[in-house]
Amino acid sequence: MHVEDLKYLLALTLIDDIGPVTVNGLVDAFGSASEAMSASPSGLAAVRGVSAAIAGRITTFRDWVRVDDELERAAKLGITLVTAGEDSYPPLLRHIYDYPPLLYVRGELKPDDICVALVGSRRATAQGRYTCERISRELVLRGITVVSGMARGIDSSAHRGALAARGRTLAVMGSGLDVIYPPENRDLYEKIAEQGAVVSEYPFGSEPLAHHFPRRNRIISGMSYGVVVIEATEKSGSLITANLALEQGRCVFALPGGIETQTSRGTNTLIRNGATLVQDVEDILCEIEPQVDVERPSEAPSGPDYDTTESTAANGKTGKSADEEPGDVERELLRLIGDRPVHLDDLIARCDVDINRILGMLLSLELKGMVRQMPGKYFVIKE
Repeated sequence: MHVEDLKYLLALTLIDDIGPVTVNGLVDAFGSASEAMSASPSGLAAVRGVSAAIAGRITTFRDWVRVDDELERAAKLGITLVTAGEDSYPPLLRHIYDYPPLLYVRGELKPDDICVALVGSRRATAQGRYTCERISRELVLRGITVVSGMARGIDSSAHRGALAARGRTLAVMGSGLDVIYPPENRDLYEKIAEQGAVVSEYPFGSEPLAHHFPRRNRIISGMSYGVVVIEATEKSGSLITANLALEQGRCVFALPGGIETQTSRGTNTLIRNGATLVQDVEDILCEIEPQVDVERPSEAPSGPDYDTTESTAANGKTGKSADEEPGDVERELLRLIGDRPVHLDDLIARCDVDINRILGMLLSLELKGMVRQMPGKYFVIKE
């Protein structure tokens, strides 16, 4: 889009009380944002959703300094403003009712990305984080781009799993791209931007306000072929994402959990109401394969190109490349597992190590091809 047209579109999005449906309606009605900004109050008011008050705000808009500042800041921060008419705009997102007319993007959006969203509780259990990273890793090894919201808990694990497998991942923010939230995810933000993209519809300086996140969630589901919910309470925001996905005609998946676990109540309810039950990544791929080309299974990469340093399950410990010998804790786990399946709870009880570290070591051993996880949280030596 020409820079002048972009300025007018940006101006429309910066006017108070004008949402994406109204902006898109104005552009459709007048052919461009510049024509809409030049229209008369009566002409604007003839467009559906445009009140006399909104028409007045458009015709009296004079804050071009803010528009220029926004563009200058984007250039300084290496952020691209992508409009809905550009090839790099996510193709599925363009077809939802209230698609964002403009996206702020740090990194690279690819129109051929096959996206699946992984979402869930901010207060995820260690097992939930481990499972999320594992699913994320397996998805990117099949050519899937993992989408999430960079929140604490499941979202962060989704991104870290994809990054560890050198796959693409997209983070959709509920704030301006210069307001990193949560603040402890700054390093994660930078890695996602390098290996995928960080995206927002909010202008610079926008704080992560509560009402931003449901709107953020429609973008997460809107750009994805399916949404996988991994751990959710009955009031979890991830259930909003699942409901939005249903409204948008997307596949909805959920991981089951124990009836006594609060973070399983939301996912179990989704399954009861018709969501696809997920026991492994094939349950996800089978549903989306009719719509896209999914790569054949591949072995986890080995050597320096495969990095598990950022694994949340490993609790921030430095990971090892896949061709290294197992460490002391890993050797102890291998000894405890033996040649018969052993339940995760038994390993935790018998190994005098923090649960998060155990989960991280098990993930490391899986990546090295030394153990495999069986249904029901059992582990066995891989022959």
